[in-house]
Amino acid sequence: MQMEKSGVLWAGGSYIIWGFMPIYWKILEHVTSVEILLSRVVWAFILTLLLVLLMRHGRYLKEDLQTLWRSQRNFWGLFCASALVSTNWFMYIWAVNHGYIVQTSLGYYMNPLISVLLGVIFLKEKLSGAQKIAFLLAATGVTILTLSYGVFPWLAFVLAATFAVYGLLKKQIKLDALRGMTIETLFITPFALMYYIWLFVDGRAVFFHADVKTDILLILTGVATALPLVMYAKGVQRIPLYMAGFLQYIAPTIMLFLGVIVYHETFGKIDLLSFSFIWSALLLFTASKVLEVLKAKKNNLSEEPI
Repeated sequence: MQMEKSGVLWAGGSYIIWGFMPIYWKILEHVTSVEILLSRVVWAFILTLLLVLLMRHGRYLKEDLQTLWRSQRNFWGLFCASALVSTNWFMYIWAVNHGYIVQTSLGYYMNPLISVLLGVIFLKEKLSGAQKIAFLLAATGVTILTLSYGVFPWLAFVLAATFAVYGLLKKQIKLDALRGMTIETLFITPFALMYYIWLFVDGRAVFFHADVKTDILLILTGVATALPLVMYAKGVQRIPLYMAGFLQYIAPTIMLFLGVIVYHETFGKIDLLSFSFIWSALLLFTASKVLEVLKAKKNNLSEEPI
């Protein structure tokens, strides 16, 4: 029980940080989304590498790289995962700093449903009747939004899809969370450094060309990236998967609150209607998963010898 409580604190804390992250990116809105992404990649790599070395796990990191290289499928799978999560980070930062926090919230509400759909398609997982209804409800919500906007909410979909495919790839590659993130950022860091050098040469880099506050905030993007991911990794190891899935709705709920209440983004009756369909889908989906787990536990107990 104590282990589960600490797991909820770790995982819940990570989602709370992710939920309030738009405030951080808003403070840096005078910096281009590309440069924020470059800083995030480079400083996250430096931070995670330092942590690995301080923990004296350098040889394990080397072994992980060697193991990955021997399995080219896993090596390039993780490379693709790294590219996808970098794309997700960029789109998220761009969306926040261009007044689309509500759409980012929608994207992260859609994420678990797309993840399950990918599981059905690629991992041959089965859906219950309730889960199929949940997908129909979510699809109805997205359709209403599409008709009201006149265009498909592509930003929300890209955020949801990139993170869902990233999760699918990561699920098939077993790595320690901290070392795995070090390797992921290692893949992208050379490209990020080359682009950053070009920004400096072209005179468009803000880093070292603005104020000290901006420089510190750009450096701390590494902490903002790594801290919640490490907290999440520690948390999900100690709690059931369905509980982790339920907790992940904390982040988009906070984002939605920030977008509407703090940053005054539009959220009319049509938005409320479509979000209501998606919230209903998530509640139905989560409830069905909880019932599945409880039923499985009950069956296991009844099968145990007296």
